[in-house]
Amino acid sequence: QLQLVESGGGLVQPGGSLRLSCAASGFTLDDYGIGWFRQAPGKEREGVSCISSSGGSTNYADSVKGRFTISRDNAKNMMYLQMNNLKPEDTAVYYCNARNWQHDYWGQGTQVTVSS
Repeated sequence: QLQLVESGGGLVQPGGSLRLSCAASGFTLDDYGIGWFRQAPGKEREGVSCISSSGGSTNYADSVKGRFTISRDNAKNMMYLQMNNLKPEDTAVYYCNARNWQHDYWGQGTQVTVSS
């Protein structure tokens, strides 16, 4: 079965950190650009960060630059999002995504809540 499964979400206080993981199964991530998106209640889904298939190029939304780091481990078929200095406005469901010219895969989402 082709799927992406996120983990690592939860409740964290402002200023805290979380590391999201996304495991791919049924296909290999090597040939895919990958990214993280999020959707807050009442808002549209937005791109957070992405990384090229080689890992040599990354992009970040302005709102998370300097706080979030995307990475990938093709050998483990995994992708990650390290989130530091979290803010209440980072509260959302986070989704991982893998896409190339043929396919576009999404995870089921993991909730991140930043609150004191």
